[in-house]
Amino acid sequence: MDLGLKGKVAIITGGSEGIGKAAAARLAQEGASVVICARRKDVLQQAADELKKKTGGKVHPVSGDVSKADDVKRIVNETVKAFGRLDIVVNNAGQSAGGTFESVDDQAWSDDLDLKLMAAVRFARAALPHMRKAGGGRIINVTNIGGKAPTAASVPTSVSRAAGIALTKALSKDLAKDNILVNTVCIGVIKSGQQERRFREMQKKDPGLTLDNFYAQQAKQRGVPLGRVGEAAEAGDVIAFLASDRASYLTGTSMNIDGGSSSVV
Repeated sequence: MDLGLKGKVAIITGGSEGIGKAAAARLAQEGASVVICARRKDVLQQAADELKKKTGGKVHPVSGDVSKADDVKRIVNETVKAFGRLDIVVNNAGQSAGGTFESVDDQAWSDDLDLKLMAAVRFARAALPHMRKAGGGRIINVTNIGGKAPTAASVPTSVSRAAGIALTKALSKDLAKDNILVNTVCIGVIKSGQQERRFREMQKKDPGLTLDNFYAQQAKQRGVPLGRVGEAAEAGDVIAFLASDRASYLTGTSMNIDGGSSSVV
């Protein structure tokens, strides 16, 4: 199926690993020019080199901290300077941060909201004039199923992700007249760099633990009906679809990518 992405230009935050990297691979395979951004320059460059070799596409790394307004503006400006337009923004940057309410101080709340909510706000604002000039665009916010159904000890992430879901709906209403479609994917447990770092910490205490066993434990603990942890490419494929011409009548929607584990639709 041709997704109609040839000639499109995309920014993917958190693009050096996991879901962001998988989405970049699929978009590049479909003919889009992709800017991936993350904070670690060395890891970002390595990811870009790998993606270009794998896809044969145009993948351009731009390092930056998406929680900083000036960096967001620079990333968008460098993208337009390099490729002449901007059609797609995937707000994927973020990390899991969960604790009990009383354990989270003001700084942790502020940092989480800056990284997950305000980064998406700022990227949408910076991208808007370029998408209007292009005749439309796509904004895809990567959130979490906890934003719909928070569990105990899930703040600040569950609250910032709930805000991201609400932002998606609000933007979809405001930007529909500009043919800018805004959707969110709500992620469950997916293989990622964060998960692998968690595995390595656990392996220090249990040297016999393998990555496959770790993921099997995660699926069981999270009660995933499909019985396994999701692949990053499975999320990347859904993101690419939402960015495509094939999703031209979808806006303001949320899609759970969780193997059926969420208690809500």
